[in-house]
Amino acid sequence: MGNRLTQIATRTGDDGTTGLGDNTRVPKDHLRVHAMGDVDELNSNIGVLLCEPMPDRLRELLVDVQHQLFNLGGELSMPGFTLFKPDALLQLDNALAEHNAALPRLAEFILPAGTRAASLAHVCRTVARRAERAVVALGADTEINDTPRRYLNRLSDLLFVLARVLNRVDGGDDVYWKSERMARAAADEQASET
Repeated sequence: MGNRLTQIATRTGDDGTTGLGDNTRVPKDHLRVHAMGDVDELNSNIGVLLCEPMPDRLRELLVDVQHQLFNLGGELSMPGFTLFKPDALLQLDNALAEHNAALPRLAEFILPAGTRAASLAHVCRTVARRAERAVVALGADTEINDTPRRYLNRLSDLLFVLARVLNRVDGGDDVYWKSERMARAAADEQASET
């Protein structure tokens, strides 16, 4: 990106178009703009999550994720340009393995709830999935690098795991879905034991 923003209100978007990093203009409802916007929204939501108390290692990881998302958005804004590095995937894979190994196995579905930080991580997870869908839609329309799509998929998984970690920071737990089927199974099991 050769040009840095020096003026925010340019009025060039008043006609319903926006400029890309390669100086072309596209409609603001273009698939590329949707993908860029969803990645930006995800980054903003992670910024809100970072306002919450959390262990330093999680904070450092999420701050780095914000930088990676900025790179990802930059790549999306410049058709044909590769800015996002595949080694960013390795960082997510390593973090997933580390944090998931410390969690108990899930026996049932959990709700996107618990502490405020965990709930915000779930919001980030759902925005990551939307950003991933937008990148997939863009990739179906035009050729793009597959690393951004893969990164968003892994990031959504990581945010789910981090929500579980954040629920446990002060000794809490996941909020489990009360499935009628599981409740019946538990009642049947209890009845068979008596």
